[in-house]
Amino acid sequence: MSVEVEIRHRFGAFALDVAFKTGRAGITALFGPSGAGKTSVVNAVAGLFRPQEGRIVVGGRVVLDTGAGVFVPARVRRTGYVFQDARLFPHMNVEANLRFGWRRAPARMDEHEIAHMVEMLGLTKLLERDPKTLSGGEKGRVALGRALLSSPDILLLDEPLAALDAARRAEILPYLERLRDETKLPMLHVSHNVDEVARLADEIVMLRDGRVAAQGSVFDLLTRIAGEIAPVGAVIDARVDGHEDDLSVLVFDTGRLLVPRVARAAGACVRVRLRAEDIMLAREEPRAISANNVLPAEIIEIRETSPSQADIVLRCGSAHFAARITRASLLRMALAPGQQVFTIIKSVTIDPQI
Repeated sequence: MSVEVEIRHRFGAFALDVAFKTGRAGITALFGPSGAGKTSVVNAVAGLFRPQEGRIVVGGRVVLDTGAGVFVPARVRRTGYVFQDARLFPHMNVEANLRFGWRRAPARMDEHEIAHMVEMLGLTKLLERDPKTLSGGEKGRVALGRALLSSPDILLLDEPLAALDAARRAEILPYLERLRDETKLPMLHVSHNVDEVARLADEIVMLRDGRVAAQGSVFDLLTRIAGEIAPVGAVIDARVDGHEDDLSVLVFDTGRLLVPRVARAAGACVRVRLRAEDIMLAREEPRAISANNVLPAEIIEIRETSPSQADIVLRCGSAHFAARITRASLLRMALAPGQQVFTIIKSVTIDPQI
């Protein structure tokens, strides 16, 4: 299901002028610093904000067209919205909060579908609880369930993890992954957390100063903007190929990685993330070293991000990597675009797809 957004609006000195299109289900991250206009965009999609000019189309349905005088009210737009604060009704228990969204859905899930959603979000044992007794992560899952039970055409997530501590974020991230993989809903996810985006998103729309600065696949774009954010070396979808003693073998379309053993069966999918600072480079293939992973690659871009550092963007088959090295190393090794090098990967972060 495609989503098309084109909006223009002036807030005093700040001008919002955003246009992008996504052509598939999954999570599109609206990514960028605070004040870039991310929340204004999702509010416009939800119908909570009426831009001065623009056009928004969700799944072929025009919900905003200022030129044609079209503005579909929020209550009939079929958008599920999850805010930073869960906004549960305090006088209702968990099940009543969930059913609130279901009762207002134009096409209601049947009881079997409701039970599956409740199980998918791990809410079965919470149905009789009052919101005040829930943890932040539990409240977030209930808010997700309530939004899903409204049978939306699109799910809008406005930094739903921002108010949670690290433990609560770790609790809710796997459920967001399941939603991405099982519901096949298009989702717009507002975030300025690069690790969160690397783990969840399929596509990124990067906003800066009210405009789209870049758009592309998470597997490509995060390496190419590595000079502007906390460095991301690579994001790769891989598959568990098997296990060797205390190691697991992960394969992707153009390579393989050896990692500490993961509790996943052969054939399971995992998302692999590499830090740019954990990727070393060599002009010749290294031998007799402790690192388990050495992959050949081609340099496609060099960015000197500071007087002392440089980001080297590399291609390994269809995957893109970014290595952050010192400027002294760049000069000593005489690196240049087009050269063949070897990447030495010191550590790997693995996100199991559940």
